[in-house]
Amino acid sequence: MTGRQLRVAREREGLTQQQAARRWKVSQPYLSLMERGRRPVPERLVRVAVRNDASLVTALPLQMPKKETADVPTLLGSLGYSAFEYLADRRAVSNPAAVVLTALTSPDVPARVTEALPWVLMKFSGLDWDWLLAEAKLANVQNRLGYLVSLALQVSESRNDTQAAERLEGARARLEDARLAKEDTLGRRLTEVERRHLRQQRPEGAAHWNLLTTLRADDLRHVS
Repeated sequence: MTGRQLRVAREREGLTQQQAARRWKVSQPYLSLMERGRRPVPERLVRVAVRNDASLVTALPLQMPKKETADVPTLLGSLGYSAFEYLADRRAVSNPAAVVLTALTSPDVPARVTEALPWVLMKFSGLDWDWLLAEAKLANVQNRLGYLVSLALQVSESRNDTQAAERLEGARARLEDARLAKEDTLGRRLTEVERRHLRQQRPEGAAHWNLLTTLRADDLRHVS
């Protein structure tokens, strides 16, 4: 998190530096140094800022969620995804890039969770793509991410969200260069009968990313 972001979060809460320093248990001079970019902002203050401005969630540490808060629907609800908002837990608020990677690398992902990931990619399109793409490649899930990015891109373009579309297109192009030839699924365990069926029914985009899925952009019900 930048010092400017911390200052904006403080001002949105209507606090002076002196008031915020008392509440956040830091000295006013040290808070001033952080806001001017002269000192790093500690994680505990990042989380304070996120409570006041959800858009700052991409400033949270880039690390996989702790086991006790790694339930993916809860993570998604905590980011504001409407279908899982009833599960939201302040302790489970994590960097969106880490939430996406957690879902992509889970051994068996429910369809409702998979449908949420393009929403995360659109909503937080300013996430750290360098980190997410690198980690996805290390885990060999770049095809999964590539297809979900392409779905998010389709929805962004249909809504004329040019900023998100530009970021998503940049990520898609980078993933294209790392596309794997190995057949994969979106985290589902399939029988051979299901595999044969999906090879015939999957959309062109899924075939391009060597994925066995029928998920389409039109199936994303909670992307608003």
